[in-house]
Amino acid sequence: MTPSETSPSKPKPLVIGIAGGTGSGKTTVARVILDRVGEGHIAYLPHDAYYKDNGHLPLSERIKINYDHPDSLETSLLIQHIQMLREGKPVERPVYDFTTHTRTSETVTVLPRPIIMVEGILLFYEPELRKLFDVKIYVDTDPDIRFIRRLRRDITERGRTMESVIDQYLNTVRPMHLEFVEPSKRYADIIIPEGGFNRVALDMVVARVDSLLRERGLA
Repeated sequence: MTPSETSPSKPKPLVIGIAGGTGSGKTTVARVILDRVGEGHIAYLPHDAYYKDNGHLPLSERIKINYDHPDSLETSLLIQHIQMLREGKPVERPVYDFTTHTRTSETVTVLPRPIIMVEGILLFYEPELRKLFDVKIYVDTDPDIRFIRRLRRDITERGRTMESVIDQYLNTVRPMHLEFVEPSKRYADIIIPEGGFNRVALDMVVARVDSLLRERGLA
């Protein structure tokens, strides 16, 4: 036998997907896992960093794009990056500017880790993406709470007006949630009501992640 035949294969990373509607608390759940499991153990990929680059369009056209539709995202690149990280290769994650609706020239180097954690509203809608996840978590929060959180975020962090946020929510966010996001909940392994405020559920998720890491010899 050759050395490659006798040496044990390296355990594959644990791939976790966190989905849910806008403002549901996905990022909070991801942050809790990052803090408690340890950022050094996790390669983190937010799906909204993979919005397609529409810099070739004038701003007046960019703001009309339906950013809550699956076609607005370059999911094929995200899938490629997950596969590369699983193979132990680093990736260059895009950086998206939400104030100009363009992808910047900068990238963030993401190194291979025992855990690959991906977060986004449409993760479980795409079959090719969905099958890459070992653990699928859906964060389920009431629509009024989600809207208030999005309103605050878009005004304070993305420079939007209240009127533009409300118009976008009614015209694209809510219809796309009902068409694509909410139905994808049925693919989840774990549903967390109220996101980051559900400490009991988060304790169970972190414990399960720790257990899976140990089972794979990654802890």
